[in-house]
Amino acid sequence: MSEKNYLTADFTLRSWFFTTDHKRIAILYFASLIVFFFIGGAAATAIRIELATPQADLVSSDIYNRLFTMHGIIMVWFFLIPSIPNTLGNFIVPLMIGARDLAFPRLNLMSWYIFMLGGCTTLFAIFAGGVDTGWTFYTPFSTLYSNSYVIVAAAGVFIAGFSSILTGLNFIVTIHRLRAPGLTWYRLPLFLWSLYATSVILVLATPVLAITLLLMATERFFGVGIFDPRIGGDPLLFQHLFWFYSHPAVYIMILPGMGVINELISCFSRKQVFGYKFVAWCSLAIAAVGFLVWGHHMFVSGQSLIASLVFSFMSFIVAVPSAIKVFNWTATLHKGSIHFDAPMLYALAFIGLFTIGGLTGLFLACLAFDVHATDTYFVVAHFHYIMVGGMVTAYFGGLHYWWPKITGRLYSEYWARTAAVLIFFGFNLTFFPQFILGAEGMPRRYHVYPPEFQLWNVLSSGGAVILAVAYLMPVFYLGYSAFFGRRAPANPWDAPGLEWQTSSPPPEFNFTVQPVVTRDPYQYNEAFEAEPQNA
Repeated sequence: MSEKNYLTADFTLRSWFFTTDHKRIAILYFASLIVFFFIGGAAATAIRIELATPQADLVSSDIYNRLFTMHGIIMVWFFLIPSIPNTLGNFIVPLMIGARDLAFPRLNLMSWYIFMLGGCTTLFAIFAGGVDTGWTFYTPFSTLYSNSYVIVAAAGVFIAGFSSILTGLNFIVTIHRLRAPGLTWYRLPLFLWSLYATSVILVLATPVLAITLLLMATERFFGVGIFDPRIGGDPLLFQHLFWFYSHPAVYIMILPGMGVINELISCFSRKQVFGYKFVAWCSLAIAAVGFLVWGHHMFVSGQSLIASLVFSFMSFIVAVPSAIKVFNWTATLHKGSIHFDAPMLYALAFIGLFTIGGLTGLFLACLAFDVHATDTYFVVAHFHYIMVGGMVTAYFGGLHYWWPKITGRLYSEYWARTAAVLIFFGFNLTFFPQFILGAEGMPRRYHVYPPEFQLWNVLSSGGAVILAVAYLMPVFYLGYSAFFGRRAPANPWDAPGLEWQTSSPPPEFNFTVQPVVTRDPYQYNEAFEAEPQNA
């Protein structure tokens, strides 16, 4: 690292907090998200320790309500949604397209400040007394009955939504306008296709959430009849508006993870992604159909049978492009030269866990089964297999994959593989028993339960402790690597992407010479390796 790079260009606090460099802003997001992740994770661990026994041994019912609300709000709004786009996306997108920065660098910095304002507002609500509504803020409880900090927490989420919209706009314009010469749409890495689809959802769906929270605050403050039927409101309107955003939000969380997996599977099996165009268009198909399935969260709300049948059918349809991706990853692995480095272990874990989460989602798309499983631990397990087993695993995989590029340092493969295996084992021990609990009828959000459910809860709580330890491990070995790790070469994985054609860590403006793209992505073959793509 004799030459100045983006890390060594300037060391002052001002140079970090007023930077417009997308790489430094990604680091700012990364540091912020670590804090939110461990706050949300601490709440989850406390919940599972409480549930290790059938009685309320640790906290009262009111504190328990506030704990799972804190876990949900922090994890969904301040980790799962922003993690991959705002950290890995911010860092990698300009590098992948051969650009110096995002299209609107100042807007990018402003997005981080808005995100932090929203996050701090929500943290104030949580630590001032907490919220007991659940992360969904369901009415009429949130508007009429709750005496907790509902409005302050909702204001934090409302503010953070603007950050999401601005980030989405920035990515869309950047991918359209700043691609290097020769980088056509069908030469884009699939990570960019997934971020593009995610950005479209962010821009179109997030305003609906903002309006929903604004209406909730209006009713709570001024008693205007919007959701309260006693004064002319419709209690189901909140659920329609909320899930119109929040179901596409599931794809905001998982689509970037799928994009990461494309890069990992291709790199560590040394093959082109099977069916590149299908995978690319499947990202857009998931984004489009994802807007049409919100009603499957409301099968037991009293909506009409015809509406439920339509939403059930559309829920099966949205599974098709997701299944195509899984089949194509499997086909890519077939006869590949597979390397079991840490990122690949995370990618394989993702495929297994996401497949279980996806298949159990089909269970919940069935009207008859959903009536039985609604508000049970089956839903909790399904959601966590997609979001934590899927998205968080992909995030860790992407973080390990691009870590040498981000820091210019290598980490310990031994500890990284150990953590990946422990996360996979701890995750399954935590959440698979919850499928059984849900099938047997244990409702979620209860902090006491009949003794016959204890065995599965003990297994789940034991898994949560293992998972918590496994999630802490990267903090130590990646933290050590950032300061004392061996220097990384520019392209430690011998990957063909443009981001690997510049130094590690990259210089301030990414490339010393404008790259020109002459090949399709993912050309892992002898001809390519003999003649790497670069300007």
